[in-house]
Amino acid sequence: MRTIIWFREDLRLSDNTSLTYACQQGEVIPVFFQPKGLGGASKWWLHHSLANLDKALSEQGSQLNLFKGKPEVVLPKLCKELNADQVVWGRVYSPSGMELGAKVKEALDHIGIIAKSFNDQLLIEPTRIKNKQGSPFKVFTPFWRHCLSVLAPEPPLPVPALRPTNHREPISDEQCSLNELGLLPRKPNWAVGFEDIWKPGESGATHSWSNFLEGPIARYKDDRDIPHKDGTSKLSPHLAFGEISVRQLWFDLQGLMASGEVSHTQGNKFLSEIGWREFSRYLLVHFPYLERSPFNSKFDHFPWGDNQELSDAWTKGETGYPIVDAGMRELWKTGYMHNRVRMIVASFLTKHCLTHWHVGMDWFWDTLLDADIGNNTASWQWAAGCGADAAPYFRIFNPILQGEKFDKEGSYVKKWVPELSKVPNKFIHKPWECDSLVLKELGVVLGEDYPFPVVDHKQARETALSAYAVLKTID
Repeated sequence: MRTIIWFREDLRLSDNTSLTYACQQGEVIPVFFQPKGLGGASKWWLHHSLANLDKALSEQGSQLNLFKGKPEVVLPKLCKELNADQVVWGRVYSPSGMELGAKVKEALDHIGIIAKSFNDQLLIEPTRIKNKQGSPFKVFTPFWRHCLSVLAPEPPLPVPALRPTNHREPISDEQCSLNELGLLPRKPNWAVGFEDIWKPGESGATHSWSNFLEGPIARYKDDRDIPHKDGTSKLSPHLAFGEISVRQLWFDLQGLMASGEVSHTQGNKFLSEIGWREFSRYLLVHFPYLERSPFNSKFDHFPWGDNQELSDAWTKGETGYPIVDAGMRELWKTGYMHNRVRMIVASFLTKHCLTHWHVGMDWFWDTLLDADIGNNTASWQWAAGCGADAAPYFRIFNPILQGEKFDKEGSYVKKWVPELSKVPNKFIHKPWECDSLVLKELGVVLGEDYPFPVVDHKQARETALSAYAVLKTID
């Protein structure tokens, strides 16, 4: 039997149910289609991830065949041209991903080609999880508690032995080279330096996971909130493209906790973050409108502002609040932002600037290497106070206190906002309170070298609460 495996968000050979199944049937033809709607940073990552996957396939005598065009149109043609008996793929749990999977299955069914899909993205199938009333969960804690009570994922699968076809010539007019997908930035090349920081692909994911288990996991619960520390796994972009499976993470950690090499406190805290990823996709499966609409429909009437100057200051890291600016500059320079700081900058945009969460969500989608439709949507709605299990809108992060709590010595700020590197720690998160003559001696003139705050925290908080009060009048 000859099988086409359609790689989607599962760019790996190990623990890939679709690939293992295909290899058990006979000859395998790997394909990948140019995705739609990716942000610029994700495209950069995808380019290198595809190159890594093709290299891994070539070591087994195979190759990754790349295509433009619509999968529901091209795949049936490929089946006829290659005499393929079936097409298999890993499911994508997003509104557009599920819609595309359904279209492909319908097109293949129409010509009598077997179509099979597998869950290679999540620990548990979203449709299996319901509350006692038979409805979808809307709050994370009971959702994850229930998941933990029923979770029984299959053990990770090893890399299967491929039996590739013998073709080496292009197999369709729609086939293209990696460069023809046009994923890399051109002019300007804003991704300069990314390759020194990140190693996309399955091999890079395995390396990052091993490094995490050898050190940071032991202090994860506390260090994960300190932005200048290497306290997190940095696996999020690898997970976004399926370069390592959540089943692998689950079984590795369960084994280490059972042996006592990792404490249950640390291991379970990390697994709860995996749980949030599961919950985010779960929400999109059951409430697909969340991709652009608030879970709390009252927020359809929220009086969002439209101040472009504030939005621009936020994206450029020039708000005058050092912890916010440090995060936004880290994002631009590295394609990544520490998770604690993501919450701070999101709160600042939606509450201090009264800017619609769409603006922040879209900016993150374009600039984050780990942009994930579920996490991005759920996290921005959480920060804005309008999502499932959201932080109350009146919980407004004070960027000064957040900086002083999680970046006590200002190490994170001084790295990403170097013009403030000589400012005394006492004032690093509120430089406007430092004597102007002292600042000048340190080479900082506010309004020239570093901006004054674009909004006053106390006033912005009061304005945000007044805006929120409008919702209380809506039935």
